[in-house]
Amino acid sequence: MDSSFFFRALFSQFIYLYSRMNIPSKIVEQAVEEFATLPSIGKRSALRFVLHLLKQDPEDLEGLATAILKLKNDIKYCKQCQNIADKEVCEICANPNRDHSLICVVEDVRDVMAIENTLQFKGVYHVLGGLISPMDGIGPNDLKIEELVTKVSQNKTSEIIFALSTTMEGDTTNFYIYKKIESLGIKTSMLSRGVSVGDELAYADELTLGNSILNRTPFEMSFQK
Repeated sequence: MDSSFFFRALFSQFIYLYSRMNIPSKIVEQAVEEFATLPSIGKRSALRFVLHLLKQDPEDLEGLATAILKLKNDIKYCKQCQNIADKEVCEICANPNRDHSLICVVEDVRDVMAIENTLQFKGVYHVLGGLISPMDGIGPNDLKIEELVTKVSQNKTSEIIFALSTTMEGDTTNFYIYKKIESLGIKTSMLSRGVSVGDELAYADELTLGNSILNRTPFEMSFQK
């Protein structure tokens, strides 16, 4: 028998069995469907989560439900850097001991967490909320780029560190921002290539990421070679 035919048949059988998940409760089925919308969670995993929750005390479930509702209703985005926060200004931007003239530009809040875990950066951040990606229909106006330009033009900024993922989208976004602020005469730098090309910043190990911050290079060098 052709091995490729065997694996196709096995895969088809798996999909068939997967789609025939019989759940005897519409309430449980709805909960499974909701959990399955989470990233990397399939229906089998979602069902395990739901059955686990059914075994918990009502007080524990109420605590979980309250925490989820607070995520939606109470979480704010810092008006200075777009980081997640409990107040109008996040703890990093509100800290007078941080160097507010040093701005690290990142894609999302996961990158802020990753860099903070290195304990090597004492400046502040600016969260773009994504990367320029025409293939995905994301342009400069969909990101917090103008807010960054306004921030650096109105404040005493000594350096901007580009800490975006080392992908084509990340490099495109870096260059676009650089051209927008080039006339301001602000020093720009980028992480050293200890973070491998194609890697997402949030998944780099802390030692490598910390060294990349300390050994950052002038941004101009990335396109003058």
